[in-house]
Amino acid sequence: MKVLLINGSPRRNGNTFLALTEIANQLATEGIDTEIVQIGVKPVRGCIACGQCKKNGDNRCVFGDDICNGVSEKMRSSDALIVGSPVYYGQPNGTVLSLVQRMLYSAGAFFSGKPVAGVAVCRRGGATAALQTLNMPFQLLNMPIVTSQYWNIVYGRMEGEAALDAEGMQTMRSLAQNMAFLLKATKDKPRPQYEERQSMHFIR
Repeated sequence: MKVLLINGSPRRNGNTFLALTEIANQLATEGIDTEIVQIGVKPVRGCIACGQCKKNGDNRCVFGDDICNGVSEKMRSSDALIVGSPVYYGQPNGTVLSLVQRMLYSAGAFFSGKPVAGVAVCRRGGATAALQTLNMPFQLLNMPIVTSQYWNIVYGRMEGEAALDAEGMQTMRSLAQNMAFLLKATKDKPRPQYEERQSMHFIR
């Protein structure tokens, strides 16, 4: 089993990376492989609602000049996903939101039904709002949200300070334990057979 972790911070070794590393280390003790993908500092396009990914039917976004399709492809062979992000103005990093929205829309088949967790890292406030924003897209793809003993939040401002958040680090380890439990409990079990989706709006 393998969990893909996305570091949604442009700082490669910052506090978000520390939080995800704590999770990865705990998952390793549970016998689960991990890979941390760095979102980096290069631009990630936002979705322009062109619909070409649906017309082409190849689970790929037509924009191939950033990391979107590569990360989606990694998710094809992964059993679960964890997305970590710093908190900017009470929201996740805009780059990671663009990535998540395009991946789920163009390659939703690689994500659907797989356990997922968001992790928010902040200096002081806005973490719960950012965490809710991170988790909301996954609920549209029947992805079970993995929780912990507290909201999946770690505190720290300067690089490395997250390691001093004893409760936050413990929360990350508990998150990893819950993720491992869910993966092992559902291993080799068939997914639910859902009804055909009924989409509607409220304009009459």
